Amino acid sequence: MAMRPLLGFFALTYLVSWAAWIGGAAIVRTVTPAPFGFVALNGFLYLLGVFAPALVALALTARAQGRAGMVALLRRTLHASVGARWYVFAVGYMAAIKLAVALSLRIATGAWPAFGPEPLYLMAIATVFSTPVQSGEEIGWRGYALPGLSSRLGLSGASVVLGVIWACWHLPFFFIPGADKTGQSFPMYLLGVTGLSVAMAWLYWRTDGSLLLTMLMHAAVNNTKDIVPSAVAGATHVFALGSSRVGWLSVAMLWICAAYFLVRMRGVRDVETR
Repeated sequence: MAMRPLLGFFALTYLVSWAAWIGGAAIVRTVTPAPFGFVALNGFLYLLGVFAPALVALALTARAQGRAGMVALLRRTLHASVGARWYVFAVGYMAAIKLAVALSLRIATGAWPAFGPEPLYLMAIATVFSTPVQSGEEIGWRGYALPGLSSRLGLSGASVVLGVIWACWHLPFFFIPGADKTGQSFPMYLLGVTGLSVAMAWLYWRTDGSLLLTMLMHAAVNNTKDIVPSAVAGATHVFALGSSRVGWLSVAMLWICAAYFLVRMRGVRDVETR
């Protein structure tokens, strides 16, 4: 894929998402208490921002390849015929990272870190129900951008570059009051998401381009990352390196795994062929 469509995809995605999220935050800040109509508008703007990667990717695909190309891209969200081990990988990857962090701290300090209060069955239910929502990102990031970047940079390089772009896309949430990322360390988040992007590229490649599996993994990460929480209560310095031990250990574990995946993906350019 030529660079121009990719650059257009990233620029349009950022423009739509950031405008929607910042606009929604401005509505909440200026209209307090907000009537139901404003609450609904804010919800719509939030979802518009979340689904912008998919909407932009589908629009650009339809323009370049017509309806057949758009249908082919959407069909990957239903590609379920993969080995059972890949479902285990998708669901359990972040949970395994967090439990490894907890065990490391237990061995090093003699004490377990704080565990999150959510029961495992609620995490499992939330993962199942939120998987379709992740199509809003995965159709764009892994379905459209990753293959295009891979053809130029190789899968290893593309997974890292896409991880940086993906992480930076979330930046407004570090400044919007009330968001779960407000005030947290963005450098730590950037490194963690980039490492996660490498793992998701590996999964996408090994499952012959299954967006369903990356959607499942994305949902599982969102719902199991707080098995051992990394967030620092009351944090206010977004670009500070200081964060929790759990946070930085999680980043280290993600990159230990990412190093293995990067080596295995070395030389791969066709992301949909093993």
